[in-house]
Amino acid sequence: MTNVPPTPSGLRGAVDLSSLVDRAQRPPQPPAPAGGPAGGPVAGGPGSETGAELSVPSLVLDVTDQTFQDVLQLSTVVPVIVDIWAEWCGPCKQLSPILEQLTAEYDGRVLLAKVDADTNPQLVQAFQAQSIPTVAALIGGRPLGLFVGALPEAQVRDVYEQVLAAAAENGVSGRVTVDGAPAGTAEQGEPEPEPLPPHHQAAYDAIEQGDYATAIQEYKTAIAQDPHDQMAVAGLAQVSLLDRLQGQTADEIRAAAAAGPSDVPAQLAVADLDLSGGHVEDAFGRLLDLVPTVFGEDREALRVRLVEYFELIGTEDPRVVAARRRLASALY
Repeated sequence: MTNVPPTPSGLRGAVDLSSLVDRAQRPPQPPAPAGGPAGGPVAGGPGSETGAELSVPSLVLDVTDQTFQDVLQLSTVVPVIVDIWAEWCGPCKQLSPILEQLTAEYDGRVLLAKVDADTNPQLVQAFQAQSIPTVAALIGGRPLGLFVGALPEAQVRDVYEQVLAAAAENGVSGRVTVDGAPAGTAEQGEPEPEPLPPHHQAAYDAIEQGDYATAIQEYKTAIAQDPHDQMAVAGLAQVSLLDRLQGQTADEIRAAAAAGPSDVPAQLAVADLDLSGGHVEDAFGRLLDLVPTVFGEDREALRVRLVEYFELIGTEDPRVVAARRRLASALY
């Protein structure tokens, strides 16, 4: 993945993200005057004085390459947390509920912008997201890198506090309401989510504590009780991936794989790394290329890992359908 921002003139219907890159290289600017830009005030719009209020449809916004300019404007009133995620990403599914919960708790002092990495390549490039989840902030239109990967709630809360402090220093300390109602009250009528099954909840709690071994055991227990529990199967695949990646650096993993192109454990490890970074086809291709060249336990290890990946990404995903067909051809 390149770190060079896209060239809007070369993309049909592209939004110009050069302002985002430029802002990252400029020192903080004082807040805009109360009247707004020189072209005249915008009623209820961003760019007003510290403490301003603005009505939004939701505290959590789904943002695309085409709608991102709106978020840049909103970030002149309140800081915006940017969550770059993907549907198939296990750590994203652990982090996103934490971000949404904390955004609601801060009661209109911060917004959350969710960016689907699979469908918004310009924003992925603009934020230089090498892996997902990638979390950044926008303060007064300027990007600020925060962290990569899933963190426990306590650490994410600390990040929110730091973002709010930085926003206040730069004159961005307004508040938003949801469709004109106070942000906190607008969401009170929403039904409470159904509780997770006991073993799923225990696994989730263990993941938050970084105790992947316990989470694995909880998911295995859930599957033993109900072999058709697809949520547990997918959860087991996700936490097993996290567990395998613990204690290793990306450089170490890639160096071992480069030194041993036919070393099955080394190739399995780098495929894990590829998948965790969103490079699904790379992970599939690496292992599928190796399947016809090995036999016995090595071939079985590759098959098991690929099946685990299929559960992790989703059996209906076109990439999984193609990879499954190729695996069957190589095996039989």
